[in-house]
Amino acid sequence: MIQNIWRSNTQIHDQLTALKPYLLANVQIDNAAINDRVHTLLAAGGKFLRPGFFYLFSQFGADQDPVRLQAGAAAMELLHVATLIHDDVIDEAPKRRQITTIHQDYGQRNAIYAGDLLFTCYFDQVVLSARTPADVKRNTAAMRAVLQGELDQMAHNFQPTTTLNDYLQVVAGKTARLFSLSCQQGAHLAVAPAAVETLAQQIGQQLGLAYQMLDDILDYTGDEALTHKPVLADLKVGVYSLPLIYALQRDPSLAQQLPMPGSHPTNQDLLAIRDQVIALGGVTQTQQLATTYTQQALSLINRLPAGSSQQALRHLVTQLLVRNH
Repeated sequence: MIQNIWRSNTQIHDQLTALKPYLLANVQIDNAAINDRVHTLLAAGGKFLRPGFFYLFSQFGADQDPVRLQAGAAAMELLHVATLIHDDVIDEAPKRRQITTIHQDYGQRNAIYAGDLLFTCYFDQVVLSARTPADVKRNTAAMRAVLQGELDQMAHNFQPTTTLNDYLQVVAGKTARLFSLSCQQGAHLAVAPAAVETLAQQIGQQLGLAYQMLDDILDYTGDEALTHKPVLADLKVGVYSLPLIYALQRDPSLAQQLPMPGSHPTNQDLLAIRDQVIALGGVTQTQQLATTYTQQALSLINRLPAGSSQQALRHLVTQLLVRNH
């Protein structure tokens, strides 16, 4: 089922609906159990934001080759899902999209191999969609930035001295770069004007930063019934995200209560930290910064060619700012 955020845009909704069976047909793993679990994960779908933004920006181009664009959109989703499978291993997450994670049932090693196999499927679609070798190189550079962002985050795990700049460096790689790539690739593969492609890259970067900040807020304030993942999951595994960073700036003594490597905080311990982070204004400050980046994205969107595609982007970006999952 495609998320409701796309229902107001019939063309994008139809393209994303068609993308699901395409993904399943192009991801085949010679291990029946793992293949079934990966297919279930792909079929369950998330928000399909990255391929959705890809298709939205493709509307600014003159070449609407459906085969090329479908492969390009599929590449964005496959890269995203591959990183999610690896993230679930690192975070010891029990579920993803309401489905038991691969590592939970089949072990970490098999989950890592499954994620690695999806990377190869991603590059299959990159090659199918590419116009020139430079297109492949652009994807390689983006994938490297995403993985470097993940490594940067691990370097800051359990570090209460993590700064805003440290956080922004991590998020620029692990989250924003894939948003940026998705927007830029949509414009590029559809042969949009160079100015539009540049704007697409910049808009995606701002969106990715804001999106991660809102995700971090939901880790402290979200309803598990809507987010489909446990709250305070980052805090438990030592990922000290922006709300906590801001709270620590206000009250450094909070660091004494934070989980350390090898510790086993109870839910009561985590909820007590959550309450302090909220009381110290960490969530409010994060929301303010997310709003700033969203407004910057909207300002860039205003520079795109006027029309229905520009309006759809503006509407979608505004929706994302107030999301609850």
